[in-house]
Amino acid sequence: MPSSFYEIVMLPDGEVVLQRAHEEGEPLIRINFSDEAKFYLNDTTIDIAKAMIDAGIDAVEQLSVDSYTVEEEELEKRVVH
Repeated sequence: MPSSFYEIVMLPDGEVVLQRAHEEGEPLIRINFSDEAKFYLNDTTIDIAKAMIDAGIDAVEQLSVDSYTVEEEELEKRVVH
């Protein structure tokens, strides 16, 4: 059974990943920053990665809501005989 807990981890090579907590396997999300970006971000790299993941989750939730609203509108246009 998949875990419903996730963790954001910075790997030794600087890559930031979102993965299921306490499980092995491929991360769900990988974020890599260039050396130049790391230079400008200084010690905020993990904070920026968290914000990016958060924004992505918000976008998926909003797209789901928008999709559901469109389906409801389509159902309201139908006439059942």
